Amino acid sequence: MNATDPSNYQVPAHFSGHETFPLRQMWLKKAIDQAIEGNVVLKSTFTEDKAIAAFGVGKNMVASIRHWALACGVMCDDGDAFKVKDLAMEILQDGGLDPYAESASSAWLAHWQLAGRCIRSTTWHWLFNHVTAPTFTRQELEEPLARYARALDPKHRLSTSTISRDLETCLRSYAPRAAGGSPEDFAEPLLGELGLLQEVHKGQYAFRRGPKASLHDGVFAFALVDYWDRVAAGISTLAFESIAYGEGSPGRVFKLDEESIAQRLIGLAEFTGGKLAWTDSAGLRQMHRKVLSKEDRKELIRRAYG
Repeated sequence: MNATDPSNYQVPAHFSGHETFPLRQMWLKKAIDQAIEGNVVLKSTFTEDKAIAAFGVGKNMVASIRHWALACGVMCDDGDAFKVKDLAMEILQDGGLDPYAESASSAWLAHWQLAGRCIRSTTWHWLFNHVTAPTFTRQELEEPLARYARALDPKHRLSTSTISRDLETCLRSYAPRAAGGSPEDFAEPLLGELGLLQEVHKGQYAFRRGPKASLHDGVFAFALVDYWDRVAAGISTLAFESIAYGEGSPGRVFKLDEESIAQRLIGLAEFTGGKLAWTDSAGLRQMHRKVLSKEDRKELIRRAYG
């Protein structure tokens, strides 16, 4: 496998866990608020009898909160317990950068984890990286997604209803229902504010491509470096085409047009103090990077909340 070829990007198949609830604004905060010493969240926190009272939501929503915290990279499975990531704690803890997840940067980071990194969110990754139709319905997506799932894991047997529910939850995460359903349907999902997807007619959806005013350069730069590490680790240059069109790339995941991507890339030299720099020579458009430490990457995110 050629690690520099974005078309070789592989993700594990995962189509459940959210209990059909889109991610809500305060749910990631609710998860990290359960952390004890060492930023550890006991697994029993989500299953014991007092969980409903601790989280202030129903049993199925508690399970959904656990799923979203894992899928969005807020915490990871550490064997006997869940471990809250340092950056997630820095953002969402009381007194943190964005304790109430009010900043668009928090929503963009969650979207990047779901559609770009794809920890437990195969449908999210597939939708934003593989669907190219100008408009589509949930029903039109079901069979192509099922084929994709079978290609990822031929032994995995998924029912049509599982695929359908996952797609419905994904679409409602970005384009909430306008009317009808339960009161929960009226609660604005965290990702709905990003304007990435719109319901153009009843049951028919379209991506909103183009510049994203609420996407901070810090989040864009962080996503670029994250993508770079996966597809071209150890290589100091990355082609514009890969950044714009590669699977799991910022261009695809954030639904940016070429001009918007180029403008952002040109501006990153000043934004990063030259650690990321754009060149356009003899028609060869590419980014160059110097070594970025773990702290450098965190600083990109911190600046997105400035």
